[in-house]
Amino acid sequence: MIGFFIALISGALMSVQGVFNTQVTKASSIWVANAFVQFSALLVCLCAWLLADRSSFGALFKVEPKYMLLGGAIGAFITYTVIKSMEMLGPARAVMLIVVAQLAVAYVIELLGWFGVEKQPFEWRKVIGMAAAIAGIVIFKWEA
Repeated sequence: MIGFFIALISGALMSVQGVFNTQVTKASSIWVANAFVQFSALLVCLCAWLLADRSSFGALFKVEPKYMLLGGAIGAFITYTVIKSMEMLGPARAVMLIVVAQLAVAYVIELLGWFGVEKQPFEWRKVIGMAAAIAGIVIFKWEA
């Protein structure tokens, strides 16, 4: 149950962050805002590490396959695409599309067992749920 609440908090924080980052971009540029976001995230992570963790950074050299270390670089492009989509579509539409894209890609990753994720069987109910989410976007976007 705690995972459910953490996921809800994550979604809420992502939406708020996207709005904040879009506003920062208006005063600077998208890459300046993105660099500041990533740098401030680094500072928060280092503080949390100093206060709570202290595990060795050397463990990163043991990560296999090495492409798994690209999460931070992907994060820079996530920040960029969230800012641009919110700027162009508005927060609600952008977040709906982002969430449906996340859901679709996550389901494909599970189905195919990519990136070390345990392979899951195909389930029609999940496809129907995805279709319902897409229908929700169409209804939300629909103008009378």
